[in-house]
Amino acid sequence: MEVEPGATLGSVFDHFARLYPQLEQRRSSVMLARNQQFGSPPAELKPGDEVAFLPPVSGGAPEYTRVIEDGTRGFFALTRTKIDTASVARRVLQPRDGALVTFEGVARDNSAGRKTLYLEYDGYEAMAIKVLAELGAEIAGAHDLTGIAMVHRLGRIEISEASVVIAVSAPHREAAFDAAREGIDRLKKRVPIWKKEYFVDGEVWVEGEWETPRKGAG
Repeated sequence: MEVEPGATLGSVFDHFARLYPQLEQRRSSVMLARNQQFGSPPAELKPGDEVAFLPPVSGGAPEYTRVIEDGTRGFFALTRTKIDTASVARRVLQPRDGALVTFEGVARDNSAGRKTLYLEYDGYEAMAIKVLAELGAEIAGAHDLTGIAMVHRLGRIEISEASVVIAVSAPHREAAFDAAREGIDRLKKRVPIWKKEYFVDGEVWVEGEWETPRKGAG
């Protein structure tokens, strides 16, 4: 591109960020380079300079994009990578526990007689993580639990992959089973996360229902 005298790495980035909003959204994680060396935004350009915008290298995506932990062995998270169920379970299990129940909601290859190719989840992330934590606290308060973890995945989910994992630990199995069942039943009706199913002949957002607000809820 041709630039005015005094142009900098930063001004070139700003130019392309205006053209491509997704680049602007990733500004904080993009490194700038000039002539195959890292540079800072104020660095002035010269004729013939080669400019590059570099995304983060190595390491892949972070395991969790949003996390809330509390002091009562509660762990609540959203992720865009595969969920490690064993790792989630280890967060809640303690020596005094006599039961550890894990639930995985996985993508199946059919829905209402149609062949499902894959699923995609989207959500109001800032609210979803808060509601997950609130829901977990309510369930922990209603059952004799040692710990509870709830992790939901967003983005594309392949067949047989887990979209949600719930892990519950307790001194006795009845409480653990009941809490895990209540967790998935209420999560599907309360947390603002939506599912889209992709088929050979099209796609559709899955319509569910909201949980009826409990008395006294704000």
